[in-house]
Parts: sequence; structure tokens; C-alpha cells
Amino acid sequence: MKKQKLILLSLLMIFSTAVFSQKTSFYDFKVKTLEGDNFDLSSLKGKKVMVVNTASKCGYTPQYKELEEVYEKYGDLLVIIGFPANNFMNQEPGTASEIRKFCTENYGVTFPIMQKISVKGDDMAPLYKWLTSKKENGVLDSEVKWNFQKYLIDENGNLVDVVYSKEKPDSDRILAWITSK
Repeated sequence: MKKQKLILLSLLMIFSTAVFSQKTSFYDFKVKTLEGDNFDLSSLKGKKVMVVNTASKCGYTPQYKELEEVYEKYGDLLVIIGFPANNFMNQEPGTASEIRKFCTENYGVTFPIMQKISVKGDDMAPLYKWLTSKKENGVLDSEVKWNFQKYLIDENGNLVDVVYSKEKPDSDRILAWITSK
């Protein structure tokens, strides 16, 4: 009987180690759209994804134009997801309706925009904790340094790279990643 308990305990430890050591995937997250609808990131399986923290009153705000152009041109390969954030010098103070109006009227944005979140600090959104922590994403540690920082996710939900704000979404490096097999 003691031997059976020892075997059972050993199997339980092996099983729990396997379960708890699995990394969380990009596809495990659910977020809300700017309009408050649920958006399951697992619906993006098989596509490359660019996650961008956005702001309406930033020097990089004109990148909305390039983001939309890339989305229109490569939408069969790539989904761009904007996450408005007010973490840097109050550059995204708007409400959801104000953000939607700004993006649509000024840049014709059609790529998905999610609810405003925090991308750093104690109230950092769970997705951004995953994006910025090697312990969670299994690839690299990073810090969100400013608005319009881009995170590249492959077709399997793995973090590939982080691209800082000053690099435009239509840079040669990003376009090469989008079109690579």
C-alpha cells in the first residue's frame, strides 16, 4: 500500500510540474474591443499579429497612417491590434468614443482597436505582462518605453520581437518579417 501511495504521489508531482511549467500563449488572452465586445486572441491563429500601444496626442501618432496602410496591404497575412494607453505624458486622455472618432476621421483606421489599457506599472494589462516578461512569453524581457511600440507575434502565437516607437510600421525589417514564410 505504501508503494502505491508513493507511485501515485510521484505521478501527481510529474503531472503538476508539466501543467504548471507550460508557458502561456498569446492565444490564451481575451481582450475587449473599443466598443466593449469580447475579442478572443485565439481567433487569430495562423496569422501574424502586430500589437501596438497607441495614443492620439503623441509625436508618433501619424504612424496610424502607416499602420493602416500595412493592414490594408497585408491583411491576408497580418492583423494589427491597437491598444490605446495613457501611460506616457497623458497622450491618450480620450474616451472610447473619442478615440474611435479620432482614429476613423483622421486616419481611416479599420484595424482592430481595443479598449484603453495600461501598458506599464502596477496596473499593467495581463497581455502586456506577457509581452514584456521572458518568464511569461519564453522569449525576451522588454519594457514599453513609449507610445507606438510594436510587438510581433508569429502564426503560432509566439512572441518574435519588439520594435521600438521610432521604427515605422512599414520599415523594411517589419515588411520582411510580414512576408517571410
